[in-house]
Amino acid sequence: MKLNYLGFAVPLFLFFIGLEYLYSKRKGKNFFQYAESVANLNVGIAERLLDIFTTTLFFGVFVYIHEHFAIFDIKAGWFTWVLLFLATDLVWYWYHRLAHEINAFWAVHVVHHQSEDFNYTVSARITVFQAVVRCMFWAVLPLLGFPPVMISIFLLIHGIYPFFIHTRALGKWGWFEKILVTPSHHGIHHASNPEYLDKNYGDVLIIWDKLFGTFVEEKKEVEIVYGLTKPLNSHSFLWQHFHFPLEIYMNFRYAKGIKAKWKVLFGKPDDLDPRYRSILERKLLNVRLHNRPATPAIRQYVTAQTIFCMVLLFGVILFEHYLNGLQLFLSSAFIFISLINSGAVLDQRKWIFYLEYARAVLVMIAVGVYYPNGWLLTGIFAAVALLTWYFRAIRRYYFRILYT
Repeated sequence: MKLNYLGFAVPLFLFFIGLEYLYSKRKGKNFFQYAESVANLNVGIAERLLDIFTTTLFFGVFVYIHEHFAIFDIKAGWFTWVLLFLATDLVWYWYHRLAHEINAFWAVHVVHHQSEDFNYTVSARITVFQAVVRCMFWAVLPLLGFPPVMISIFLLIHGIYPFFIHTRALGKWGWFEKILVTPSHHGIHHASNPEYLDKNYGDVLIIWDKLFGTFVEEKKEVEIVYGLTKPLNSHSFLWQHFHFPLEIYMNFRYAKGIKAKWKVLFGKPDDLDPRYRSILERKLLNVRLHNRPATPAIRQYVTAQTIFCMVLLFGVILFEHYLNGLQLFLSSAFIFISLINSGAVLDQRKWIFYLEYARAVLVMIAVGVYYPNGWLLTGIFAAVALLTWYFRAIRRYYFRILYT
């Protein structure tokens, strides 16, 4: 069988999250907040799913650059693997630093810093937009002459390490703190405390931060506060991804002159007018709803959706070579609707029932396509008609169960 064994990263990822959760409970620590964890996982599910469609594209870009523009002809060997490691880590440092210092890049990286927790679920907060920008920086590697296969293998390995430094469970690492990026170093990077902002950009080696003046040691007397300097106050899947691009748009639209507009795109996040964030929140978010506690029904329903999405994601990745285009589209559409739905349920939105309706219709279409029986198609048509006819009554009942 031609399986994509990268799919097993999903249960392995959940295994380590489970271990960290059990450890935190045993030690009486509060490492996990329910809504934060769900929001983190939702972002990760989307990125893993889109990787199916983008990985081949990124590899093709590396191949094209290597074949047409490579400066050197580098061959695989123990020395060149070490050289690739150093080059990759250095490129990452500058990608990461510029992603904090330039608005256009921060727009895709900000999602990784939105969580007010710091645990293994936070490591999942990578978006496909961030992957695209990162690919632009990785493109320097085939340009230097490193073979694309060599790069791809190493990026898979290199990507494992950052997962394990998104935790408060492992403490200090002694002597290794001097050369490696540790959970202590990276926890500071995720802090919104003024003394910790824009520090410790390294991925594996902390030496780059020490070399370029962005290193800071954790201070025992300072209690770390995680997340953004201005919290999102929302777990919406869509708001998490697009709030900052919308802020850039608003600032760009009302900026006077080319210089001001250029600064909006390529200046620092601090240069943006914070008032536009408040305007967008009033227009697109009902902030009063965030004070409502989640009902047991919300937690149970969102948990069930998240588990089902993870299982479906595992199946799609594992068997991607056996799925045709329509199957991939229907599975992906179902997952994305569910991710948007989960965040909207946590924020207790009223428009989510339209997503529920769309998801139900999507399932019926899938059944009708793959089991084109006359009686079955008639039943599906009748079910859609009934859902449409009793739409308002079903919606009222749905909200009564979920939100009260």
